[in-house]
Amino acid sequence: MNKILEIINILEEEYKDLGCALNYNSPFELLVATILSAQTTDETVNKATVLLFKDYNTPYEIVKLKSEELEKYIKICGLYKTKAKNIIEASKIIVEQFNGNVPDKMEDLIKLPGVGRKTANVVLSNAFGKDAIAVDTHVFRVANRLGLANANDVLETEKQLMENIPKEYWSRAHHWLIWHGRKICTARKPKCDLCKLRELCKFFIENKL
Repeated sequence: MNKILEIINILEEEYKDLGCALNYNSPFELLVATILSAQTTDETVNKATVLLFKDYNTPYEIVKLKSEELEKYIKICGLYKTKAKNIIEASKIIVEQFNGNVPDKMEDLIKLPGVGRKTANVVLSNAFGKDAIAVDTHVFRVANRLGLANANDVLETEKQLMENIPKEYWSRAHHWLIWHGRKICTARKPKCDLCKLRELCKFFIENKL
């Protein structure tokens, strides 16, 4: 546990001022942006949503759109046709079952089209201030390289991170791991020579980089 806390402390020192990279002004906007972020960079999503949210930023407005109309706004995002259908269907459920409010419980969120545990945890953490760890590709890669987890899939990684990291750090550590993955611990060529965590890193030690 001491090693884990040491890793967390260094991550906090490096990235404490960095949070969610998606731009949003409401839980619904964050939900839509996170659905769009699958297999797409946050930068690309922000380019799409700055125009979309200017015209349509509530579930009541989105449900009035046809898929083709929504697709025009989000075409730069990958899988945009599927995402358009999911966003419209999710909006219908939010309007019909939750009085237009994005639900704040995991079991309700994951029933929405296009919403898995990662998206649900992003919304719970950032929109509702709940302790949660969203495991995307960056978190999965970095957590397992560092030794914060030792798992073959995102669900087990999430479970192990929740066990290994003190709860009060969950939501913030999620962001720190993402930023570390973007800036230093990249997928193909990790910049271990620049990493302040390398002496504590399982990947670095095992590979003697």
